[in-house]
Amino acid sequence: MKLDEKFGQRTVMAFDYGTKSIGVAIGQELSYSTKSLAALKAKDGIPNWDLIEKELNNWKPDLLLVGLPLNMDGTEQEITQRAKKFANRLHGRFGYPVETYDERLTTVDAKSYLFEVGGYRNLQKDKIDSKSAEIILMSWFEAQAC
Repeated sequence: MKLDEKFGQRTVMAFDYGTKSIGVAIGQELSYSTKSLAALKAKDGIPNWDLIEKELNNWKPDLLLVGLPLNMDGTEQEITQRAKKFANRLHGRFGYPVETYDERLTTVDAKSYLFEVGGYRNLQKDKIDSKSAEIILMSWFEAQAC
């Protein structure tokens, strides 16, 4: 099957890049279904690549999506460049197609959702990061439908 034949039916893995933690989510383009996965620890932005490879082998996504942290006015910040570097390394190491997507306000949305469903005890860093990755993925799916 050619890549363009799969458009609209892809499995997509999303990442919310951070220097200490990287949120991960998986989703199916056809059904717009998404699921938060366990966040991955990072040391100064460097993840355990073996754990990422394990997730990729487990889920076999067609596309990787990395959230791009921009300022509210759309300008880049230091972390934006680091997220782009992470996206490039994902592609370089594993050969998957990788896209970046604007992630402004996803952390705020994730915190709000997690608080709503579980109160303060639900606001753990790894849950926030993975819920942010899931929100990035949901937003991307919605943008593709337009």
